[in-house]
Order: sequence, then structure tokens, then C-alpha cells
Amino acid sequence: MESLGELLKSWPTGKSIVGQAEQKMAELMNDPLVVKLQVKYPELNEQGVRLNLNRVYQYVTEYRNCVNCPGLERCPNDYTGHYTLLSCEVVGEQAQLYDRKVSCKKFIAKQNEDQVRSRVKSFYVDERALEQGYDPSEILTNDPARMKAVGQVLSYIDRTRESGLQVEGLYLEGRFGTGKTFLMCYMLHELAKAGYSGVIVYMPEFVEDLKTMMHEPGKLRETIQMMQNTDLLIFDDIGAENTNPWVRDHVLGSILNYRMKRKPTFYTSNYNLDALERHFSFTSKDGDDQHKGERLMDRIRHYVEVVMVTGENKRHRKS
Repeated sequence: MESLGELLKSWPTGKSIVGQAEQKMAELMNDPLVVKLQVKYPELNEQGVRLNLNRVYQYVTEYRNCVNCPGLERCPNDYTGHYTLLSCEVVGEQAQLYDRKVSCKKFIAKQNEDQVRSRVKSFYVDERALEQGYDPSEILTNDPARMKAVGQVLSYIDRTRESGLQVEGLYLEGRFGTGKTFLMCYMLHELAKAGYSGVIVYMPEFVEDLKTMMHEPGKLRETIQMMQNTDLLIFDDIGAENTNPWVRDHVLGSILNYRMKRKPTFYTSNYNLDALERHFSFTSKDGDDQHKGERLMDRIRHYVEVVMVTGENKRHRKS
């Protein structure tokens, strides 16, 4: 934003520069903001405004910019998302104006939203589910058939806000496309606003990536520790992965063994708990191993509230 001095320099020199400055001075003195400023600080006379002309001009200009805000991305003020406020103090016998930059509501809202997003990490999950925000009416009315499930998720969010991190998580079970991942992302977003960190992992791609991490022990250890320690951990579409004994026993087993009785773990799945146990009891390498499947499920079954998500397949809707 150009200063008053730069503005005056850009004027044509056909008229007296003094006359032009007086015209600008008269406009400023009659501006409602300046009048209001003088009411607030009676000691600020015309001479005081003249001595602080550039500050007053910036104050008025940035206020007008904010009234006609074009959006944070196109903010014309000197500092994006900030405007100038003035205060007055008598120094000797002369009123002196002091300026400071103040964050606007849009800038504060973006900072808060950035903090919320920084608390949530996703692996292989469509980021749009976390970035687009959520319309509460859509959560509640999008599909009447899933109202009971929505109520359970909202109740869980309220309990956590009121009494802190729970020991039990949620197990969202239902057919394809009923909005299980959407509801879990909504829960993450709402609880991130309450200060909780979260991780959501799309299981089929995560398990495939673990095969690469076998050769990167540092990265593997860092990934497991992050999942162990995050406040809220979601395994999305569990049961759809091609598992093996190492993933089941040493990765998932390690994560869940650490988290049980400490922090809640959440799941979305097309399987019920019994079917998921059968899934983990069979691997392409070892065939059937019911004991290992039961052992892993012992860390899931007793630490979740089952939520049945019914309704139509949203992916088949025509846009």
C-alpha cells in the first residue's frame, strides 16, 4: 500500500503541491474515522493530525480496505490479514500518535484452522475429506438411514470434549460408500479443534507401503511410534488389506498393544468383528492361524463401541 508521501509525489505539478496537501488534509480531518479518533482522544488537535499525517492516512485507508475486504488471499494492506490501529499519548505539550498492527478476523480464523489441520495427519486418505470443512446439516440430514450412527459419533465427540480422551474407540461397520470414512474425518476435525492430535490410515495402501519400510528401519520405527502416540488413530477400511504375519503380529500388534488402555483406536470396515477375526486368522504365507487372529482381535474387540452405518451408497450418486 502506497504512503501518503508517495501519493502526493504522484500528483501532477500543475497545481501547488501545498494546495493539494491541504485538500488531502481537509478530507482526512472530515473523515468519520478521524472525527471518531479525536472524540476518543480530545488532545489530538489538527496540528497533531498534521504531524502524524502518514499514520492517519494509513489508518483510514486500511480500514476502508477491510470494510471492502476482497478476501485474505488478495488483502491490499501492508501486512496480509492485519490492519492499523492508532492510540494517542501526550509527549511534552504535543499529542503523539502510535500505530500497531492488529490481526483481522479472517487471519485469526485461518490461523486457527491451520492449527487444527496441523494436528491431523493422513496416510493414503483423500485430503479433501479433511480440508473442505463440514456442514453440520449435511452430517445430520444427508441420509436419514444413518442417523443412529451419526448420533453415536456425535455423542462420542461430546464425551471426549467434556471428560477427555476415552479408552474405547469406535468401530464403524457398514457396506461400501455409506460414509464411514467421512464420519471419522469429521470426528478428527472436531476433536482437533479441541486440541487432540489424530492420524487416519487407509489400510490397503499402508500395508503395501510397509513392505518397503522393512528396508528402512528408521522410517518404520518413526511411523509406528507416531501411530502409537497420537491421541486418535483411525484404521480406515481395515480388512481390505492383503496382510501377512509380520504386518499382523509385529506392526499392528505392536501399535494396538501399546495403545490399549491408553488411547482410543478407531476403525472403519465392511466386515463385522467376527469376519475381521477370520481375515486376520489367515495369511497368504502361513495359511490358517486362528490363535494369531484371536490375539490381534483381543486388542480390538474389547476396546471399541460398534457403530452400524447403514444407508445408500453415496459413491453411486449422480452429481
